[in-house]
Amino acid sequence: MYSHILVTVAYEAEKDAAPSLEIAKALLAPGGQITLIHVMEPAPVFALSYLPEGWRDEMHDAIEADMRRMAEGLSGAATVVAEGDAAHEILEHARAQRVDCIVIASHRPGTQNLLLGSTASKVVARAQCAVHVARRPPAR
Repeated sequence: MYSHILVTVAYEAEKDAAPSLEIAKALLAPGGQITLIHVMEPAPVFALSYLPEGWRDEMHDAIEADMRRMAEGLSGAATVVAEGDAAHEILEHARAQRVDCIVIASHRPGTQNLLLGSTASKVVARAQCAVHVARRPPAR
């Protein structure tokens, strides 16, 4: 059982955080903490002039509100919205907050990442704590 579990949340097609949260709840020690994290990738420089003013803050607030909704009913749950490279930010948060398990979803990758998605594979390779990979069922 783990005392502090970091659950990654991705906002992509077919990426539902519910299975990862169920795994985290099953692995959590009594009195432990679950933190949900989402990493916003920086917008491409060429697109910045086309985006409305305040878009980043609005997106951050919407993601934060959605993750708080996901965390309802979890005692002492926390949420984090970071910006940057997903693997780096996940690993840095885990290190800084002394997380002892990361739960990360992995999609069914293409040929470039035969076993795991690129973010999941980087996290598995570099994490200083346990990592539980939540495999998604194949699309039908």
